Amino acid sequence: MQLGMIGLGRMGGNMAQRLLEAGHNVVAYDQDEGAVQSAIGHGAEGSTGPSDLVSRLSAPRAVWIMLPSGEITENVIDELLSLLSPGDTIIDGGNSNYKDSIPRSEKASDHGVDFLDAGTSGGIWGLQEGYALMVGGDKAASERLEPIFQSLAPAADRGVGRVGPSGAGHFTKMIHNGIEYGMMQAYAEGFEILAAKSELAEDLEQISKIWQHGSV
Repeated sequence: MQLGMIGLGRMGGNMAQRLLEAGHNVVAYDQDEGAVQSAIGHGAEGSTGPSDLVSRLSAPRAVWIMLPSGEITENVIDELLSLLSPGDTIIDGGNSNYKDSIPRSEKASDHGVDFLDAGTSGGIWGLQEGYALMVGGDKAASERLEPIFQSLAPAADRGVGRVGPSGAGHFTKMIHNGIEYGMMQAYAEGFEILAAKSELAEDLEQISKIWQHGSV
C-alpha cells in the first residue's frame, strides 16, 4: 500500500522504515533534508514538501503526519486539505489533544477527506517491536488503512484497533500516558522511601534488578 509520511523524527522515521520493510511504498517528507535522505536510503521516495508529496501519491491518497502537537500540526493539516481530494485520508499519529482532533475531523469532512486520529505508542523500540495503535474516526476509513496499521502493530491481530469515533484515538492515548506517568511516579516515590531507610535497603540497584525478574 502507498502512504505519504510527513515528519521523520525518532518516531516517524522508524515508522516509515517499518512500513518499507513490510513491503509498503512510502513517500516521505521532513523539513530536515537529512531525515528525508535517511528515509530514501531505506527505500522511501523523497519529496520536497506537502504539495510535492501529495502529487506523488495515487488516489485515493493517505497521508500520515507525525509532528509536534499544536500549531504546526494544525498548519500542515490545513495545507493538506487544500491539496487533497474527496476520498483521501489524513492520519494524525502525533500526541494531539483529542479536543483538537474532533474539530479537525469535522473540517476535513467538509472537504470530503477522512481524518483518523491514531494514538501511537512504542517509542524508539517500535521499529523492531511494533507500535500500539489506538485509532479514532470513521470505521470504513479505518478499515481501508488496516494494511498500514497491521504492519506497524506488533502483529496483525494484536496491539491495534479502532477504539471509537473521531477524538477517541488521541483520548485513549492521553489516558494511556497518564497511567504510564503515574506508574513512573509510583516507582520514583517507592525508591525515595527505600533510600530514606537505607539501613533496611542497602543496595537500590540490586533491589531494582530483583524486581525486574519474576516479581508481579
